[in-house]
Amino acid sequence: MYRFLFSSKWLGYLLLAAIFAAACVFLGRWQMDRRAETLAEINRVVTNYSATPISFDQARDQFSTLDPAKEWTQVELKGTYDPDGQRIVRNRPLNGQPGYEVVVPFRLGSGETVVIDRGWLPIGNKNPGSPDSIPAPPSGPVTAVVRLKHGEPQLDRGAPAGQLASIDLPTYADQLGYPVLTGAYGQLATESPAPAEMPFPFPKPATEEGTHLSYSLQWFAFGVLMFVGFGYAARQQARNAAIDAEDEHTDELSSGSPVHSSAAAARRRPRVARKRKKATAEEEEDALLDAQGY
Repeated sequence: MYRFLFSSKWLGYLLLAAIFAAACVFLGRWQMDRRAETLAEINRVVTNYSATPISFDQARDQFSTLDPAKEWTQVELKGTYDPDGQRIVRNRPLNGQPGYEVVVPFRLGSGETVVIDRGWLPIGNKNPGSPDSIPAPPSGPVTAVVRLKHGEPQLDRGAPAGQLASIDLPTYADQLGYPVLTGAYGQLATESPAPAEMPFPFPKPATEEGTHLSYSLQWFAFGVLMFVGFGYAARQQARNAAIDAEDEHTDELSSGSPVHSSAAAARRRPRVARKRKKATAEEEEDALLDAQGY
């Protein structure tokens, strides 16, 4: 009944189903990988974001090479800002609004320098391509609590004077002209003394898992449904073939084929001869008179 499955046509259908299912499995696994990355980021935020700040001495190695598990760790820094080295970073949207971020070198009491991202500024209305005003960092000794962040890659686009295309720490250090720790930078949490005006603080990163799991299960389901659809189509094909064969057999019987006619005749019951009823005396007398012409 299902011998048609070995035809080139149906083998081609099976190959297409297998390719589609393999693509669904690939996309499902890709979504699972993205979910794993999201869960790892959520775990870092939950563990490190609000933890007790550590000292710079404890975090010095992280400013040289940041361990991914230490991202968002709070570090307390003591030193002074270098306002002459301040830059704004272009194309930094926040909550769907375009804007900038303000980065400033921070020289520690040990003589080492790190980069602090002090916050976000909206695009300006007075001068295109720059914010209307940039709040100055506090002068004199400052105690700042920052959260560790990885530096960003260098982008293949330039930026006007006083601006950066990305928080690419080696490029920023080259502009400053003095040694800077480039393994990580600090995203400002608090600073003391607090200035009268400062950029908008950064919101806490989202800790929702998102839709990666549901998308992954959907892709796996699509792959299974492809084979279910193939099986259903094969079953329908087999049923239609059986119905066509039955109709063809019925047409041969009704057309009077000799083979089927002889077989049908052989199946007929033989006709039994009926016994003739015996005539009465009156009927015999009437028959005799009819024969004599009376």
